[in-house]
Amino acid sequence: MDIRFDYDSAFESRGKLMDAAEDRLANAQTLDDIIAIVRATARAVCSADGVTFVLHDCGYCHYVEKDAIAPLWKGQRFPSQSCISGWCMRHAETAVITDVFADPRIPHDVYRRTFVKSLVVTPVGRDAPVAAIGAYWSEKRIIAPREVAMIERLADAVAHAMPRAMAA
Repeated sequence: MDIRFDYDSAFESRGKLMDAAEDRLANAQTLDDIIAIVRATARAVCSADGVTFVLHDCGYCHYVEKDAIAPLWKGQRFPSQSCISGWCMRHAETAVITDVFADPRIPHDVYRRTFVKSLVVTPVGRDAPVAAIGAYWSEKRIIAPREVAMIERLADAVAHAMPRAMAA
């Protein structure tokens, strides 16, 4: 029996998950609501081994939530100058890294204690980022442009929901 993975069908399913997440984010009233939606959605839409939601907090990156196959940094704060989430927020740019140990923006000592080999981190808010969403994989891999687009789409939806949640 010849079993083949249908990538187009998988991305269509991820697109439907993303549509549902956007609908939920459009109605999210609190930061906790937003974080719960990201936690429940991001890993599936990227087919990642882990995801994290990071808030910018007075020069620090606060890793407020995660969904991953192994521990990451939930609850920890790192100076924004010393982590890839901080880099993404400072530059308002998505980082796509195939090999975390070959990229100088990555604090290698922090990553050696984790399963992470490849990642995408995207800022939430293109003009003035207030957060970041990270997706992580346990193997070195080429991250498909459609996967990057999906996490950026989620970040854009979160950026639209954040002002309402912060005002609540």
